[in-house]
Amino acid sequence: MVAENKPTGLPFKGLKIAAVTHDGVSIAGHFGMAEYYQVVTIESGQIISEEKRPKPHHGMHPNTEQAQQHDHEDMLAPIRDCRVLLCGGMRTRAYEHARAAGLEVILALGNIDETVRQYIKGELVNETRRIRPM
Repeated sequence: MVAENKPTGLPFKGLKIAAVTHDGVSIAGHFGMAEYYQVVTIESGQIISEEKRPKPHHGMHPNTEQAQQHDHEDMLAPIRDCRVLLCGGMRTRAYEHARAAGLEVILALGNIDETVRQYIKGELVNETRRIRPM
């Protein structure tokens, strides 16, 4: 079951938000194809640090047999310390695995810092229409 398209936001101390990205600036349009995670740390409602982390299996096309067989656990391992995942789009199976790993998954596109600020303010809308069937 996919959450409704309603604003989100939980600005609390030490919150880490991961965004899939190719360049560290914009949210990538596809979870499986993104090269990196840009991890943003929030304190007192402000961005206090950012770091780029490699994302395993980037560039893996979701229609290949290899992609169908993995369980996304290794793709999510670099962001175990994060509570939120920002992504431009993903398949249902990846979405379900991220949620099962305890991540709040928000589907949106745009500049990472601007999107994080919208999240902090509770103004970011989860565009669940961006979840694609397997």
